[in-house]
Amino acid sequence: MTAEGQDWVSVDAYFVDALVGTDPLRARIRKANTAAGLPPHDVSPLQGRFLSLLVKAIGARRILEIGTLGGVSASWMAEALPPEGRVISLEASPDYAALARRNLDQAGLGDRVEICVGPALDTLARLAREGGPAFDLVFIDADKPNNPAYLDWALKLTRPGGLIIGDNVVRSGAVLDANSDDDRVRGVRTFTETLGREPRLFSTALQTVGEKGWDGMTLSVVEP
Repeated sequence: MTAEGQDWVSVDAYFVDALVGTDPLRARIRKANTAAGLPPHDVSPLQGRFLSLLVKAIGARRILEIGTLGGVSASWMAEALPPEGRVISLEASPDYAALARRNLDQAGLGDRVEICVGPALDTLARLAREGGPAFDLVFIDADKPNNPAYLDWALKLTRPGGLIIGDNVVRSGAVLDANSDDDRVRGVRTFTETLGREPRLFSTALQTVGEKGWDGMTLSVVEP
């Protein structure tokens, strides 16, 4: 790691210490995820706290997460919900979903999170057919080539005034490469450019640096 990268991590640690403090809940989940061999793709403590802040700021009660992994981001959002709030989290891997289920149950948040196992596009279509209440917040954090399709469903399923968040959109600067042969970069670029053209969305993007390296997220409000 470069000296600059070490500074990013140190600054993250400072703000975590000052603003988040010790977090045994996420520490247990991360330990379980590492022991199970999950990839280290969880949100950082500051990013998780940011998701919690957004949930509280808009008074969210119904959240859709696309990409559960081991349940770290779901735990941050579920913890910020009122008791009657719910996170519907979609995960393609049965093994990841089972681990996330255990993690969330052990954290005392299991009653606030429903994990749907299977290809997210299939589950999204089912949710649309069922016609349940619209979501207040959608967090897209799954396979990047499908981001444009996830956005289409998010627009159908999110209430006016709700938030749609896309994670991992900078990819250490690779998003700049219009000629990339990386499906993940192409997916993120199409997703981002669709956000910019979509009249129903008011969008921005934030770059982030820290313990997760150089990345960022998009944030969009669904216009009334």
